[in-house]
Amino acid sequence: MNISGSTFFVTGASSGLGESCARRFHAAGGHVLMADLNRERGENVAAELGERARFVVTDVTSEESVAAAVNEAVSTFGGLSGAVNCAGIVLGKRVLGREAPHELDAFARVINVNLVGTFNVIRLVAAQMSKQDAGEDGERGVIINTASCAAFEGQTGQAAYSASKAGVAGMTLPIARELAKFGIRVMTIAPGTFDTPMMGGMTEEIRASLAAQIPFPSRFGHPDEYAKLAEHIVSNRMLNGEVIRLDGALRMGAK
Repeated sequence: MNISGSTFFVTGASSGLGESCARRFHAAGGHVLMADLNRERGENVAAELGERARFVVTDVTSEESVAAAVNEAVSTFGGLSGAVNCAGIVLGKRVLGREAPHELDAFARVINVNLVGTFNVIRLVAAQMSKQDAGEDGERGVIINTASCAAFEGQTGQAAYSASKAGVAGMTLPIARELAKFGIRVMTIAPGTFDTPMMGGMTEEIRASLAAQIPFPSRFGHPDEYAKLAEHIVSNRMLNGEVIRLDGALRMGAK
């Protein structure tokens, strides 16, 4: 798929991985519908990008909110060719805390945003893509999800986060198989430790310790390195139904 002239729906687009994807796709000539809850930051980024960018406040866990954003993309740009799911939250809590067990509501919220929210976007953008005219090889769209290396080597205190990201990885292939008849590809990127706002509250000492665990390069990933891989996935039609680790050979320890 050519990015230039195509429309992309990007969640979590106000910062981090989502913002980098929005910027890279826009720079390549694409139309970008930026979806996020952070209105101020999202509108500022969209205004900076200018033409071919639109921001819509979107709650990925709400059917009505995502449907409205998809409709906005179609009505503004005339269609929808791709989606990148970057919206997500992180939580660090032990199953047996010092004072009480892990709160069930907190666990459910992480699953609801990271896993159910991703599925919500997938099903609604796929419904739109399936109605559109097919391009070369019968392709109608591409969907890129975000898992994490924590899906495979979750650390102590990451039960909720690891479960949510393992779910994203696990549903990649069955959804890709189902949507193949419509010419819609489904891929997932599993990043390691990336320098995003989620990591912003850490001290330099902790950041250095985390970076030292990455074999090479021994640093946090740059959000644009995620966006570069997303860009390649869009352009390479043979990539489908796979989870790609993007982690510098990191294999996370227990703590």
